[in-house]
Amino acid sequence: MNYQRVTLAALLAVSGGGISSVGAFSPPSSKAGATTTQKNMVATAPPMPGTANGGGSSSGAPLGWECDDEANCVQVPACDDEGCRTSLDVRIHGEWYDLSGWRKAHPAGAHWIDWYDGRDATEVMDAFHSEKARGMWQKLPKSSPEAVEVLSKQVADDSSTQIAFRELRDQLEADGWWERDFVHEAKLLTIWVGLVAGAAATAHTVAPLSTFLLSLAMTNAGWLGHDYVHGVDKFCDRMRNFVCFGAGLGSTWWSDKHNKHHALTNEMGVDEDIATDPFLYTWAPDPKHDSPLRKIQHWIFFVPFSALFALWRYDTMQVAIEAVEQKRPGAKEELVGLLAHYFVVLSLFPLGVWFPAVFLSGLMSALIVTPTHQSEELFEDYQPDWVTAQFESTRNAVTTNPFSEWLWGGMQYQLEHHLFPPMPRSKYPALKPILTKFAQENNIKGGYRESGEFEILKMNWDLYKQVAEADPVEGAPYSRGHGQLGAISLGFSPAAKNAKAL
Repeated sequence: MNYQRVTLAALLAVSGGGISSVGAFSPPSSKAGATTTQKNMVATAPPMPGTANGGGSSSGAPLGWECDDEANCVQVPACDDEGCRTSLDVRIHGEWYDLSGWRKAHPAGAHWIDWYDGRDATEVMDAFHSEKARGMWQKLPKSSPEAVEVLSKQVADDSSTQIAFRELRDQLEADGWWERDFVHEAKLLTIWVGLVAGAAATAHTVAPLSTFLLSLAMTNAGWLGHDYVHGVDKFCDRMRNFVCFGAGLGSTWWSDKHNKHHALTNEMGVDEDIATDPFLYTWAPDPKHDSPLRKIQHWIFFVPFSALFALWRYDTMQVAIEAVEQKRPGAKEELVGLLAHYFVVLSLFPLGVWFPAVFLSGLMSALIVTPTHQSEELFEDYQPDWVTAQFESTRNAVTTNPFSEWLWGGMQYQLEHHLFPPMPRSKYPALKPILTKFAQENNIKGGYRESGEFEILKMNWDLYKQVAEADPVEGAPYSRGHGQLGAISLGFSPAAKNAKAL
């Protein structure tokens, strides 16, 4: 039997079919230190006769759930000689569901399900899933009445901002905001083809120009691939592996890493986009995690910035190979696209052109992706109000010319993108007045934040300088998982800390 990771129900004391511990459903403090654990840590409860997610079979044997990839679930024996699987309760649109049987079948990985154990996942469900997937969760088994009673006392109700945002999203969807402008898509793809062709034509004659054009092509391919990996329409399904062939970046790696950033933006110890130490620090670290480089980071920031694409490419190949070994859907096609990318670029371009283009593209991309979040609020705690957290952790860039508008690749509309990841970027400019009004009506601190493209870069540099000049702070959150309990990449459940103490 494949066991459920640590869940809240494993912590409950059960007597006569009733729950006697309310506090066991409370997620641990996010400031607690995450200790070393196995990646696939499992905790099971001893067999509990007559109970299983609030009920048992007629013979008294506890029951659990097993689901397929279409969210069709059946009850199965919950226990064997080793222990019992337990419930995993997640709230979606005001209803609690037991996802213990679904976690293994979840296409994006079980770690996502684990993270929202005992939490609300409505906005994440709506933001990252297709219309088909968003209809599947209603087929999943609902949490037991006993679990709902306890969770209702421990988990905050949806905020008025969250409810208003769901109404706004429904209205935008009904009005066709997710419909793709194929003329716009064709224009962007044509520009990319032109850049690659120009770089190839000058590769052996005007190497510096070829390097510059190729770096622009790589950056542009990254933004296009970013759109397609986020997209949930049929066009994006067909174009999903464009990022592999066009930019040498993996769709699986991008989806795993980048969706975590979207779901848990600026949450210290969880969001990998702000875990850039030991080369760049966005807050003063604990002395044991400090580095001499921090004191000069505002002078050398361009060095790690330039390495961004090279690091992403390295990580991509690792994840792609692991995905094939794990038999993840589409993994083989993705790896073929990556190999085709390297075959083409290394056939067309000398190393003296391709190699510096990778680093120049990394510099351009880092200058675009880092300032829109790093100078805004950083969170030590889990943020249950996802909508408000996006407004408070995101700042848009106001571009000054058509070239910048294209070069930023839609990332100048970072707030629009974070709130509506699958929406085509061509729709973002028209969202500004709508979101400005939304922030005002819902009294969101800081409102709709935006600064000029050069001002926002200066704000980011000022942050690096401020952190460089600061003293280390005892007990400061660790960017790799000690600030928030359980970096998602390690697969921890929110209840892991409590279970370990049993």
